[in-house]
Amino acid sequence: MALNLQAASLLQSAAAMHKDVKACGSMKETSLFGAPIGGKFEPVSSLELRRRKVAVSPIRAQTAATTPAVTNSKPESKKTARKGNVIITGASSGLGLATAKALSETGEWHVIMACRNFLKAERAAKSVGMAKENYTIMHLDLASLDSVRQFVDSYKKSGRPLDVLVCNAAVYLPTAKEPTYTAEGFELSVGTNHLGHFLLARLLLDDLKESDYPSKRLIIVGSITGNTNTLAGNVPPKANLGDLRGLAGGLNGVASSPMIDGGEFDGAKAYKDSKVCNMLTMQEFHRRYHEETGVTFASLYPGCIAETGLFREHIPLFRLLFPPFQKYITKGYVSEEEAGLRLAQVVSDPSLTKSGVYWSWNKNSASFENQLSEEASDPEKARKVWEVSEKLVGLA
Repeated sequence: MALNLQAASLLQSAAAMHKDVKACGSMKETSLFGAPIGGKFEPVSSLELRRRKVAVSPIRAQTAATTPAVTNSKPESKKTARKGNVIITGASSGLGLATAKALSETGEWHVIMACRNFLKAERAAKSVGMAKENYTIMHLDLASLDSVRQFVDSYKKSGRPLDVLVCNAAVYLPTAKEPTYTAEGFELSVGTNHLGHFLLARLLLDDLKESDYPSKRLIIVGSITGNTNTLAGNVPPKANLGDLRGLAGGLNGVASSPMIDGGEFDGAKAYKDSKVCNMLTMQEFHRRYHEETGVTFASLYPGCIAETGLFREHIPLFRLLFPPFQKYITKGYVSEEEAGLRLAQVVSDPSLTKSGVYWSWNKNSASFENQLSEEASDPEKARKVWEVSEKLVGLA
């Protein structure tokens, strides 16, 4: 759930409210928060989705010069009669739940809802009308590496094939004055959003590789706020991993800083930094494993979901003003339902099999390859983040 979009510096009337306001939108410099000024947003209706079954949208190429070389997965002639199996982390609310609903409604997917709270996930699935035969709930706490390993072990023992993994869950603590930590002692935002997902994806890669599904994919949700080549990404505090000294030190606040760059703790920046790690990780997966495994690796920014549980830790005035600001001022507002359709498209659309891509959508809900910032597409930094992360999660 990658939407800590800060609008304080762009909305003067809200500047006194809080310095951390979450900005949204596309990567184009001619837009404000990703929506062309004065442009009309035209969402796809859920009725149309049911008719199209997460239909293909036109793709407009806008590949960055700094992004890794991308390749199209080879078309596979083999077909499977079974449903596809997709794991979605953080599927009990927000973007994860909307995506689970969209995929389950097609009748072509079985969704594994990987969540911390089993009862919350069950209530959520029922509340949106998901048919019981289309989903399974499994416990996963990304803030505990032991929980990640237990989840992977349980999934493997189930004998269920794995066709798509969606790393979606996120922690966002913009008002936190002091850091909190995971079970292993990592700063919570980076420990959950990046390290937990990094271990999960690494441990499930062989399962994805062995899938006989027509298209197997690993998707990591990114964020515009981690891309400093955008207006939203330049709202302070900006993402910056520095020389990774804090990450290398374990982010524990004792032997090292709790921040990746070694600086003072900032909850909003910690989230943004974790999203840079997510996008770097996707590209490193692509470089290391796409050709060998045939797995499509992708990231995306589904748009500004101004009304989402991701903002539950923000101040009340922000939660009150941010949705109408996005709807009527920036025109960048995207509903949870629409964002869920977009992520579902990256999961299932036969046209979106290009690996190493960061997907975005224009005001007409058409998907296109977007440009990552210099830091978020730096292959050397991606390699270093990968190697340090391997050590922290016990894989090296």
